[in-house]
Amino acid sequence: MLTIGDFFREKYGRTVEVLVTLCIVVSYLGWVAAQIKALGLVFNVVSEGSISQTGGMLIGAGSVLIYTLFGGMWSVAITDFIQMIIIVVGMLYIGGEMTVQTGGVGVVLEHAAAAGQFSNFWPDMNLASILGFVAALCTMMLGSIPQQDVFQRITSSKNVNIAVQAALLGGVLYFIFAFVPLYLAYSATIISPDLVKQYLDTDPQMILPKLILNHAPLIAQVMFFGALLSAIKSCASATLLAPSVTFAENIVRGFFKHLSDKDLLKVMRITVLCFAVVVTFFAINSHLSIFKMVENAYKVTLVAAFVPLAFGVYWSKANSLGGLLAVVGGLTVWISCEVLAPQAILPPQLAGLIASIIGMLLGGLVPRARLIAS
Repeated sequence: MLTIGDFFREKYGRTVEVLVTLCIVVSYLGWVAAQIKALGLVFNVVSEGSISQTGGMLIGAGSVLIYTLFGGMWSVAITDFIQMIIIVVGMLYIGGEMTVQTGGVGVVLEHAAAAGQFSNFWPDMNLASILGFVAALCTMMLGSIPQQDVFQRITSSKNVNIAVQAALLGGVLYFIFAFVPLYLAYSATIISPDLVKQYLDTDPQMILPKLILNHAPLIAQVMFFGALLSAIKSCASATLLAPSVTFAENIVRGFFKHLSDKDLLKVMRITVLCFAVVVTFFAINSHLSIFKMVENAYKVTLVAAFVPLAFGVYWSKANSLGGLLAVVGGLTVWISCEVLAPQAILPPQLAGLIASIIGMLLGGLVPRARLIAS
């Protein structure tokens, strides 16, 4: 299997393969657009407005496109390796700088505890809050699993042991290291409360970059923005390559089965270029925040791809009918709820996930012999 779409074809047939692949590709539209928008924001902030956010998006998208287009997964792997070193070193260094200004990690933690920030994690004890909390967890955790960039890293590993160990180690490090930017962002409330007040309600994603520009020495600014650009470009290159490869392999090649590997490579490169143009256009014209773009991206794969993947791996009765009902049912219910009742107590993506599970279970109840006969 070259792509995650290949799994859906082997397990459920061509129709489910096409539907799920299209959903995965669409989900990446918001995901990559979020990275492009973030690149535009960084260039705009660092240049103090000399480069517009639109100009920054074009510069960022162009730089990522060049090495992804010509180097493929190998270029992504090499640049990711270098960029991750920059990210870790940069974040730890700037964390140390901010700790000096706040008076220590303990001071920040005590301030956060006194402000009730640790108790705000759990939802209020009412049905709407609990369902909203569960929906957010499912969206960000389960929706991120059936993605081609995750599949690419697993199948690019040298052997099974490396694939498993790297996935687990990467997940643990990701979880631990995510607390560094959280710590930095909250430090702003101590170092510059006026800055936080200025941007909190209007554009909160500007708080941390402005804090670094206004309250950190030049070397710390270089380390921070170098790490930030590395993180964004690392993510953008992988998520630009993934949907393009999936579309070429599972959609185009399905209709042109006699394509040679050389011709398929050309199709993939053309798809990468076209997808980059589309997501850049979307990022420039969208008014959604970076977080909202990512959240919306994962909703698509949550309702359409997660259940067929999970049940296809772990449930012996999963069949082509169940896979089709899961995809169609999940998408139909989710889209209907988003249009008709977006503010309902049951969040639309959670309703779609439930419908997808029901579709898979109903399909699994049909005897295999009857499916073969039909």
